[in-house]
Amino acid sequence: MSMAGVLICVAIAMSAALGVYLRKRQTDNVAANRDAVPPDFAREVTLEEHRRAADYTIARTRFAMGETLYDAILSILWLTAFMGPLYALVSQAIAPGMTRSVVFVLAAGFVSHVFELPFSIANAFLLEARFGFNRLTPKTFLLDEIKSVALGFVIGAPLLFGMFRLLEAFPKTWWLFAYIAFMALTIAMTIIYPTFIAPLFNKFTPLEEGSTKARMEALLQKCGFESKGLYVMDASRRSAHGNAYFTGFGKAKRIVFFDTLLEKHSLEEIESILAHELGHFKYGHVRQMILQAAIIAFIGFAILYWAFGNPTFVTWFGLPADPGVVLVALLIAKEPVSHLLHPLLAYRSRKNEFEADDFARRMVGKEPMISALTRLTRDNLATLTPDPLYAKFYFSHPPVPVRVAQLKGAEG
Repeated sequence: MSMAGVLICVAIAMSAALGVYLRKRQTDNVAANRDAVPPDFAREVTLEEHRRAADYTIARTRFAMGETLYDAILSILWLTAFMGPLYALVSQAIAPGMTRSVVFVLAAGFVSHVFELPFSIANAFLLEARFGFNRLTPKTFLLDEIKSVALGFVIGAPLLFGMFRLLEAFPKTWWLFAYIAFMALTIAMTIIYPTFIAPLFNKFTPLEEGSTKARMEALLQKCGFESKGLYVMDASRRSAHGNAYFTGFGKAKRIVFFDTLLEKHSLEEIESILAHELGHFKYGHVRQMILQAAIIAFIGFAILYWAFGNPTFVTWFGLPADPGVVLVALLIAKEPVSHLLHPLLAYRSRKNEFEADDFARRMVGKEPMISALTRLTRDNLATLTPDPLYAKFYFSHPPVPVRVAQLKGAEG
């Protein structure tokens, strides 16, 4: 392995060390504030609930520490020890060419998925179960895994064949065609996923007629939001966590409520949560996120073009210059850069959340939104005392105390 390869492995290790350091700050800060409910929440959150949320946060964060170290070690092993033998194994069965490249990428993805299974199992059946959130059965977990792997092959194989075929046919411009196709698929998935993929894992039923539906439809009309419908997802089959979201474009937009959310929240709180989601629509946040993804993808495909045209990249790790090997090695090598970009992307996301909160305040008032955020925090055992640096680095949503303070300080 060359010095460049060593430096990439060192960067992966340093990125993991940074992740562990930030998570250590989080556990320390949450533990230090475990025995005191923040004054703004003293009437809504009991000390027992606050301590339980702290214990859950600490347990999850320590779990993430272990996962971070595990992933870093695996990434380095992939680059230095695993990819070569796996490619040799694939080469014994498949002749040189496009099929070999595709099979190698799919095989590497499958093996990586198997390596991640211990943490997936431990998360669901140990960590989440310990705090009363897990409702997965081993059968459902296994079926989900089978479906996920099958979808990976069904979707991934044609895309890989298409990209490698473009590489052969248009050596200089293939990446532009691939980029355009990737973005077209990204946009199409906003319709394909909720219509065809999500129902493979969950049941979606129209929201029943009644006061809840009438109230939600009145809010949609007030906000000028056209929707394909209001749906309830059977999230309780897998978890006790609650949420809501909307997906799609144009007339294909749909609103989805977790059944766990409808069970635990008042009508006013549900309305405020929907108003928040509609705020994302009103301010064009989905389009902004797609534009952000388009910029990042463009840079990614440009780097991929360089890597495919520069065989020295994989030789840094003593690997063959097969396109499939190049693709997998680059996806692993980019991890430190992706990690460092995270706080910038999280900052943008938090800004959007503030705007959506303000929209909800103007539509339904600040009190229902504050009540909904407090209940979501209490029910999901989210900490009210996160470490500020950790939150700035990883939180895609502002900490709830900050959101509540912003709402209380707003006019009206």
